[in-house]
Amino acid sequence: MSGNEMLNTNKSEISQKIKRFAHDLGFEKVGIARAESLDPAPLEKWLRRNYHCKMAYMQNNIEKRLDPRNLVEGAKSVISVAKNYYTPQKHSTDFAVGRISRYAWGDDYHDVLRPRLKEMLTHIQKLVPSCNGRVFVDTAPIMDKQWAVRAGIGWQGKNSNVITREFGSWIFLGEIVVDIELDYDTTIKDYCGTCTRCIDACPTGAIVEPYVVDANRCISYLTIELKPEHEIPADLKTKMGNLVFGCDICQDVCPWNSKFAQETDEAAFQPRPHNLNPPLERLSKLDTKEFQIKFRKSPIKRAKFKGFLRNVQAAWENYKRNKM
Repeated sequence: MSGNEMLNTNKSEISQKIKRFAHDLGFEKVGIARAESLDPAPLEKWLRRNYHCKMAYMQNNIEKRLDPRNLVEGAKSVISVAKNYYTPQKHSTDFAVGRISRYAWGDDYHDVLRPRLKEMLTHIQKLVPSCNGRVFVDTAPIMDKQWAVRAGIGWQGKNSNVITREFGSWIFLGEIVVDIELDYDTTIKDYCGTCTRCIDACPTGAIVEPYVVDANRCISYLTIELKPEHEIPADLKTKMGNLVFGCDICQDVCPWNSKFAQETDEAAFQPRPHNLNPPLERLSKLDTKEFQIKFRKSPIKRAKFKGFLRNVQAAWENYKRNKM
């Protein structure tokens, strides 16, 4: 029997071993999809509408973004994993404090997921020594949400986040693309139904239609991705309230999140005390050194010191204006 025939015979067993190992590493969900080209129409339409705003990189490497076989030569399978990051602490209703997205309360998820995915790939290569693969955690042009959906992790909600039946959308995603055939999972149905709570709750109207987000208006984009040298548009700044890094509004109102959220077992995602409801006045007095110390190995560093201070200043102005 040839090596390929042996692999085909054992692919179900190998797929199950991969999934068991992923669970052993702490990933709550894992699924596998066939590596093939994605439908280019949704991405092309989104780019034509300029919904990527100043994220020019979204226009680059389109052929890689749409087909993982251009990322890994001979790719046959995309293994998607999901890690629950929910913690039960609540945002304060006091607008004198800064509001930070729940995903950024603890350590940077890239640093948590990437080593485990590399360990997974090493394990796969022990099972199949000829296997070649590559690990992804926001490190290359790969459509992680689309692959999570194809792998049966969950469905893409109307706010564009992947929603699972077990954990809602409080999940981080990662992928391993490999050049071996495996057993493939099937997609699950969209359980959003007629609900439009995320669309209705967005203060800036960023969810322009179900499943489509305009980054130009998205508070997460404005407070994280918008580079420090750019100002937040005045008409949107006043609608940001006390949000200083990211925005969970569309997730907080989602029934799947309010009903099915489970506390993570990952200590790294537990909130750092200074990230829970920090006083805006104190944040406004941060200097570069303190910023680097407080947010070392934190997602908040992505905004850079000047970008974060810009966000804090906007929130502080909103607070003082509403207090008058």
